[in-house]
Amino acid sequence: MHENTEFEQVYARFKNKVTRYICGKIPNEHDAEDLAADVFVKVFHGLSGFDEKKASLSTWIYRITQNTVIDYYRTTKFLCELPEELCLDGNIDENILNEETLKSLADALEKLPQRERDIIILHYYSGKTLKSIAEIMDISYSYVKLLHANALKALREIIC
Repeated sequence: MHENTEFEQVYARFKNKVTRYICGKIPNEHDAEDLAADVFVKVFHGLSGFDEKKASLSTWIYRITQNTVIDYYRTTKFLCELPEELCLDGNIDENILNEETLKSLADALEKLPQRERDIIILHYYSGKTLKSIAEIMDISYSYVKLLHANALKALREIIC
């Protein structure tokens, strides 16, 4: 019974903050609500193992929330046009963007390191700016630019 009471207090304290954060990152209101629920399911399951010596409760919940948003973008069906930077000539004929090309892009993305893949997905799928990606991933803007450039270079080598 003690765990449920503790969870209820945590839920009441952080529900609005988590929901606001997710709504600022996810354009679809229903998806945002689902993600907020997912965050608190994770909090509920992990609360008994939470160690205050490693991080504060708010930091721990923020990290769960942030990772849940990143996972959402990573697992959401990735359908977008190839960025011009990916092809050597800078021009992509619309007819080339068929299922085979999208499949090869998805395969190429799987070969990237996790952070670089997240940046490409957040930038080209969700339309996030590199600055906002830096905030989402809690890393510096210059490091995001470097990872973005590395990812594009790697994708160019794999695809073209």
